[in-house]
Amino acid sequence: MSGPAGVGKGTLVSRVRAARPELGLTVSATTRDPRPGEVDGVSYHFMTEDEFQSHVDAGDFLEWAQVHDHRYGTLRSEVDRCLDAGRSVALEIDVQGGANVKRLYPDVVRIFILPPSWEVLESRLRGRGTESEDSLRLRLADARKELELAPTYDVRITNDDLDAAARELAETIESHEIQGGTTTHVHH
Repeated sequence: MSGPAGVGKGTLVSRVRAARPELGLTVSATTRDPRPGEVDGVSYHFMTEDEFQSHVDAGDFLEWAQVHDHRYGTLRSEVDRCLDAGRSVALEIDVQGGANVKRLYPDVVRIFILPPSWEVLESRLRGRGTESEDSLRLRLADARKELELAPTYDVRITNDDLDAAARELAETIESHEIQGGTTTHVHH
């Protein structure tokens, strides 16, 4: 699942996992500093640049990318932990990472979460109050580029009503599981 910062990816996945706790969720690695309330190993695996690079060099990442001023990645061990337990996995990753995962696993369903409008997205990002104006401008510029890639995704969900978007996300996951890993019959 991809979408611009502030679109509500984490909130949607939390809603779906509340109804389906068996849904696997990986903890991403990042080189950015924790925000207030974030816990290492739960919110993210927080790493220094050197630690992150050593994992890159060892081939430990399923995907990783430079996003904004920091690096983010999905450790293969996180995905394997879920798959080995027979669980579907929800990955919240940027568009670069989504393309990498699709190359490695052609049968994945890539879901793009869209904001109701550009104005709503900008308002949500500003409302967080967690970033400087320069950082905010960078995120908004990246969001425009990411939104241009939405049509390349298998499924697009607009997060204009949280309950409806969470239902649509859950239905997409269930449809994928029933179809045995193909995207042919997933409702768009």
